[in-house]
Amino acid sequence: MTWKIELIPVPVTDVDRAKSFYERIGFNADVDVKVRDGLRFVQLTPPGSACSIVIGDGITDKTPGTQEIQVVVPDAGAARAQLLRVDVQASEVDPQPWGNFVYFTDPDGNKWSLQALESRPNG
Repeated sequence: MTWKIELIPVPVTDVDRAKSFYERIGFNADVDVKVRDGLRFVQLTPPGSACSIVIGDGITDKTPGTQEIQVVVPDAGAARAQLLRVDVQASEVDPQPWGNFVYFTDPDGNKWSLQALESRPNG
C-alpha cells in the first residue's frame, strides 16, 4: 500500500494576493472555484510536485502565518536565485549536514524551507 500526500492547506488572509504570490514563484493554479458562499477552493502545485497546496475562503481554521512546509529542490542556490528574480526575499543558503536550505515566507508569514539534499557517506 502506498500513502501519498496530495494536498496541504495553507491559511491566508487574502486569497487573490496569495494566489498571485504563489503563481509568481512558479506554482501552477490547477483549480480556482467558488464552491458556494463562504467557500472558495484554490489549488496550486509547485513545478514537478505530486503534492499541491490549497488556499481559499473557508478552507481551514488555522491562523494565517502558522503553516510550515518543506520542499525538496535539486539546487538551493538556484532556487534562491529564482525567488530573488521575482522579488521574493529569501535567506542566504544555509548549509547543514543533511542538506542546503533556503527559507522564505509568503505574504501572510507562512514559512517555507527549500532543501537540497546532500549525499554523504555514513560515518
